[in-house]
Amino acid sequence: MGNARPRTLREVVARTTTSEPIDVLLREFLDEFYVEPEKARRRCMLADEPAASGNPRADAYLAAVAEHLAFRYALDVPEWALAEKRFLHAPWFPAGLESLKAITLVESPTAFRRRLIFVDRDPLSRPRRQDPDASGPC
Repeated sequence: MGNARPRTLREVVARTTTSEPIDVLLREFLDEFYVEPEKARRRCMLADEPAASGNPRADAYLAAVAEHLAFRYALDVPEWALAEKRFLHAPWFPAGLESLKAITLVESPTAFRRRLIFVDRDPLSRPRRQDPDASGPC
């Protein structure tokens, strides 16, 4: 693995350590996902279930990421992302700011909202992302 960026969500969790936090690895994964031109390879990047991280919020968040990316890029939602254990039972506001709660309740994309994760309207924004409609089919 070395210093290569993670190419699957499974690898994001597998490489999570104190020196490689999950949020950094997830951003690196997104950078790789967004520049991948082949639809089949994108599907593979989401397909394998990540191991349980020991953090239910992180596990639900990764499922929301997989579902959101699948919808956005016209891919099948991986079965693992729909498992009951990948949903929270109490609301979570990752930003942690009381003043943002009302906005995130409205703006959260469906894949996040249905897991009770309330984020801004574009939680997976990265500089390398291209609009899937602008670049043609994957």
